Amino acid sequence: MSIILDGKTTSNQIKEELSVQVKGIKESGKRPPHLAAVLVGNDGASLTYVGSKVRSCERIGYDSTLIKLEDNISQDALLETIEKLNSDPLLDGFIVQLPLPKHIDEEVVLHAINPNKDVDGFHPTNFGKMALGMETFIPATPFGIMELLKRYKLDISGKHAVVIGRSHIVGRPMSILLSEKGNPGNATVTLTHSRTQNLAAITNEADIVVSALGVPNFLTADMVKDGAIIIDVGITRVYDANHHKGYVIVGDVHYDAVKEKASHITPVPGGVGPMTIAMLLQNTMLAYQRNQD
Repeated sequence: MSIILDGKTTSNQIKEELSVQVKGIKESGKRPPHLAAVLVGNDGASLTYVGSKVRSCERIGYDSTLIKLEDNISQDALLETIEKLNSDPLLDGFIVQLPLPKHIDEEVVLHAINPNKDVDGFHPTNFGKMALGMETFIPATPFGIMELLKRYKLDISGKHAVVIGRSHIVGRPMSILLSEKGNPGNATVTLTHSRTQNLAAITNEADIVVSALGVPNFLTADMVKDGAIIIDVGITRVYDANHHKGYVIVGDVHYDAVKEKASHITPVPGGVGPMTIAMLLQNTMLAYQRNQD
């Protein structure tokens, strides 16, 4: 039976720590950290996620701004909005919620964000610094996973970690962070993807599996060895007529079966998702501190 890596409880602990910092900032007469989110269109999952970020800011005492734009906005108009946020001295960090409408080039948009305000950690400058082990904004989901491993005191040094998925948002940065010197870190990492052959044979040798595919119930019990640490990054809405919302949230991992073999496992929901928001808030505090300096 697995130990559950409770991202919800851990994220609440981080938020409480940040709220104490914010209280001290306000008591000293300074303004609190300020985070903005740009939301283009009305994607249901994005609306839910951004709403959670705004509520989290309110809870810990941050200032927050939500900028909602129509899904038919031109790329140039969106870039103008980003430039205004880049130039706002009272704004410490902001995110542009993905995905964007198909007529907008996400890469162009993400590159337009000032790296010093890029609290999502997606800008090439910040990604490069992360790869070199320099202080920077780490993408919030990988950052949250590393913090979860740290707070549960899981020693991964010398262990074999397998990352499934090679996205710039999760898979690639995850492979870098797991292998970095430090604690947690020093793992030997295999990065797998859609072209990987004999994936089950590879995951069966893994001490740690991080699945970031977005394919419901992809990782089954026969693909993991006894005692492995399982990190499920997948969050997929699956239609369910019997649920009051009309859907359920399902991860990449066949949870009920895999938890019987794993030593530690993240649930979905309540695992990696809450940690992502907590570390976005942590990055915003770092941006604020840099701005004050």
